[in-house]
Amino acid sequence: MTNAGITANSEHSAQKVDSSRPMSCSMDDTLAWFRQVFCNDGTLRIRVIENDHGERIRCSVVYVDGMIDRELIQSGVMRPVMDYEFTDGDRGNRARLMELVRTRVITISDVTVSEQLDELIGAVVSGKTVFLLDGYAGALTINAQSWETRSIEEPMTEKAVRGPRDGFNESLLTNLTLIRRRVQNSDLKFVFTDIGTRTKTQTCICYMESLASPDILKELHDRLARVEIDHLLDTGYLAELIRDEPYSPFEMIGSTERPDSVVGKIMEGRIAVLIEGSPFALTLPYVFVENFQASEDYYINYYYASFNRLLRVLGAFMSISIPAFYLAMVTYSQEMVPTLLLLSIATARLSVPFPTVVEAVIMLTIFEILREAGARIPNSIGQAVSIVGALVLGQAAVDARIVSAPMVIVVGLTGITTLLNPRLTGPLIIVRIALLLSAFVFGIFGYFFGLLGLVIHLMSLRSFGVPYMLGVGSIRPQDIKDTAVRAPWWDMYLRPAIIGARNMKRKPQKRGRR
Repeated sequence: MTNAGITANSEHSAQKVDSSRPMSCSMDDTLAWFRQVFCNDGTLRIRVIENDHGERIRCSVVYVDGMIDRELIQSGVMRPVMDYEFTDGDRGNRARLMELVRTRVITISDVTVSEQLDELIGAVVSGKTVFLLDGYAGALTINAQSWETRSIEEPMTEKAVRGPRDGFNESLLTNLTLIRRRVQNSDLKFVFTDIGTRTKTQTCICYMESLASPDILKELHDRLARVEIDHLLDTGYLAELIRDEPYSPFEMIGSTERPDSVVGKIMEGRIAVLIEGSPFALTLPYVFVENFQASEDYYINYYYASFNRLLRVLGAFMSISIPAFYLAMVTYSQEMVPTLLLLSIATARLSVPFPTVVEAVIMLTIFEILREAGARIPNSIGQAVSIVGALVLGQAAVDARIVSAPMVIVVGLTGITTLLNPRLTGPLIIVRIALLLSAFVFGIFGYFFGLLGLVIHLMSLRSFGVPYMLGVGSIRPQDIKDTAVRAPWWDMYLRPAIIGARNMKRKPQKRGRR
């Protein structure tokens, strides 16, 4: 059949299909309706079975190939129905007969009754099996889903020296199980919804009922209800659709592949969102200091964890400041540079034909190209390409007098400090460019005005009503015990303000230490 013929046939079938009409008592009519709905779909499977004990009873199962456990359907549905000896009283009443099949014959645990045709479509495409009985205007939906999934592995993007090694995969049920294993409490709630007008992607909201803020939870439900998209393939789609401040370069919703990180956020009063087909979970509200936190910080000594966090904070500041500050000093404020250092820089730049700002733009662009290439090509050669490319291109550029040696050092330090904060890579690049241009136009004053504008912007952000800079600049000890430094566990007896306002205390009683 030609493509035009297939298209015409599909359009013709779509016009005739009506899922709002009442379900027919005739099994043959319902099977014909299924064939019409799934026209040109080679994965639809229909199996008609009969019970030959006495008067024949005709039944059928409908499913999509590749999404069910065939052995389970055969042993739990088809074989019991074919072998069961129904009484004459059961055969005369089809409603009673279907109830008998549901309660006594089918051995699979998750079986529900459905009498709407549109519900049957949703059941089949989601991987469930539909059981039909001739003469009964209804059906059973049997949950025997099964498909290949990736095994549980350590997340590649969030490796840790110490701590759990498991990570989320693309199965929503598996991911929820990883969370449930860590929180064996009935207070943990899972609320499901479908998003995507065509894909109907299953989405789960996960939270602790006694900890999560009702206002934030209601706001999340409202935003999810307003999402209009035909397909949802990853939580990144969802984060962009429900976030605050859509034009800000900073992330307003957190994401992680680690179940322990999700549990830690939930126990602080946050809410997690997971979807079928994505190994990343969203956590909200999200505050700025979370960009510098790692799950490993809570498994190691708090002195070392605090030192690592301070390094990340310093790295982020250096990443956005080094190029702009160097440009401002060399171009506008030479009198502020020590004489010997200024002479060394001037000597290195003596034969370079480009101004300092052009040098910086060229080298920063080359570094980002190498970083992106190293991330996209196979792991076996990605690191080698990044290191060799940086060394060869940097040395060649200096020898050719295209850039100066001090600029190579500046760009190298900038790149290394950027890698300290993988979550902030995108925002740091944008802020770095803005500060570089500001310093190029206004010198050192432009650099400081740019920093001031950055602080004002961060202070104005909100994540589901929670200030983005929560805990930054606070004078309350409990507000800053898990920000740029981590206090010992015995001293963090309160949850973060606003986020955990419903139940602030982590423990019933605090120890004597303060």
